[in-house]
Amino acid sequence: MTSTVPNAVQHTDATEPITMFGPDFPYAYDDFLAHPAGIGQIPATEHGTEVAVIGGGLSGIVAAYELMKMGLRPVVYEADQIGGRLRTVGFDGCDPELTAEMGAMRFPPSSTALQHYIDLVGLETKPFPNPLSPATPSTVVDLKGESHYARTIDDLPQVYRDVMDAWNRCLEEGADFSDMNRAMRERDVPRIREIWSELVQKLDNQTFYGFLCDSDAFKSFRHREIFGQVGFGTGGWDTDFPNSILEILRVVYTEADDHHRGIVGGSQQLPLRLWDREPRKIVHWPLGTSLSSLHDGEPRPAVTRLNRTAGNRITVTDATGDIRTYPAAIFTGQSWLLLSKIDCDDALFPIDHWTAMERTHYMESSKLFVPVDRPFWLDKDGTTGREAMSMTLTDRMTRGTYLLDDGPDRPAVICLSYTWCDDSLKWLPLSPNERMDVMLKSLGEIYPDVDIRKHIIGNPVTVSWENEPWFMGAFKANLPGHYRYQRRLFTHFMQDRLPADRRGLFLAGDDISWTAGWAEGAVQTALNAVWGVMTRFGGATDATNPGPGDVFDDIAPVELPED
Repeated sequence: MTSTVPNAVQHTDATEPITMFGPDFPYAYDDFLAHPAGIGQIPATEHGTEVAVIGGGLSGIVAAYELMKMGLRPVVYEADQIGGRLRTVGFDGCDPELTAEMGAMRFPPSSTALQHYIDLVGLETKPFPNPLSPATPSTVVDLKGESHYARTIDDLPQVYRDVMDAWNRCLEEGADFSDMNRAMRERDVPRIREIWSELVQKLDNQTFYGFLCDSDAFKSFRHREIFGQVGFGTGGWDTDFPNSILEILRVVYTEADDHHRGIVGGSQQLPLRLWDREPRKIVHWPLGTSLSSLHDGEPRPAVTRLNRTAGNRITVTDATGDIRTYPAAIFTGQSWLLLSKIDCDDALFPIDHWTAMERTHYMESSKLFVPVDRPFWLDKDGTTGREAMSMTLTDRMTRGTYLLDDGPDRPAVICLSYTWCDDSLKWLPLSPNERMDVMLKSLGEIYPDVDIRKHIIGNPVTVSWENEPWFMGAFKANLPGHYRYQRRLFTHFMQDRLPADRRGLFLAGDDISWTAGWAEGAVQTALNAVWGVMTRFGGATDATNPGPGDVFDDIAPVELPED
């Protein structure tokens, strides 16, 4: 156990990663994408038809790219910049290769549909320096003013190993961890559905914290407190304690908490490269066509109004006042935008779907990065042999500090703080420099002999996603009792279940997925929406490569009473 503090149940020795990202809908999106028959086609009479794609984040760009390959003409609307929460920024006056990941920055191997597109555009990945991972030279855990230096979990005091063991026992006894992990790895869909159906019915009303408290393994408040502050995989998880335990189980079952990798050069390259990519296999459009060329280089601006018009078409008004009408549209932004920033007809969705969007719970999240002259933290103390500074988990304001470098002689980056929820809101009123000052003070108490400030070579960059007008939060996280709402949103692409006058507008994006906060969910829901649009235009998948809608009845998410 070397990768987390404390880790989830130890993973198997199998070489193949889990390839179904979530037990709710055990569909192999990676196989669907890799199949030589492609993911579907539409009648030639529909070639060139415009389809609105609202939102230029990863989900929107993937959907637009696949629609273009089918011969449709996606019209992408983007309020800010292509990439969404795959946002990579530089530092003014510094080497342009020195970047910070303001949104998604680490991706698990189980994100296999995402990996398809990473490989497609020729991006490289490298191990991400999570606490106690092999890519991290050392980790410091600092709680209640007491610091512990560790290269592996065995270097930490016994209480941390006790907490790790308690989490392992809690998962095994309360959530059939090993059985589900094995079933998912083997793609044993009947067994996955059997286990998950029972757990959804049993645990939908349970919080993460309540799940811990119900376990004999976590009878000790001190153990629960340490677990919340230090967590597993990526750091403390106490900000998730009020959320549904089902959200947490989706993470650990799929090993999304471990073996993370970052994208070399920044994650925003993925949607940007897809925007510019000229597919080798494309229908209707000439070779050399890209999303960029179809848009003369720029997407349409922000959408300000959505309404239905005659013929059950979707009419889109953008920030310039331009009005266009489409036979189909995909909405990939965060669903709260439909409640506030965009003027919408009630007729766009059935009332139960509006309720689900209104009840969606978003997590806040803040980060701050600074550029430094070199990875000085690797300097060794002549007496102790320890690094000057380590990846740091603490109960102080900073919570998680990550050290990112590209070699000993190159400028580097420190993520001084990465926080969620209440911890994020504490930073909200502060300017970037005020945030940095507080963070440096906290880290100075942990590392009194290290002068971080003298190594800083540029201004800090920061984000609070709850304060971003086109996001209003970092990602969805269901509260107890929200399973029914999430099911409605995820299954919205199956529009033969909807009234005829509520069809044609498809939802996508990671907050529609079962695995919000992970780019894999954005990709999966984009592919669901593409299948829905294809079907609406009379298209179909190849019989040898059924799409998510073709097999829906066999693997549909559990339906609870009164849904």
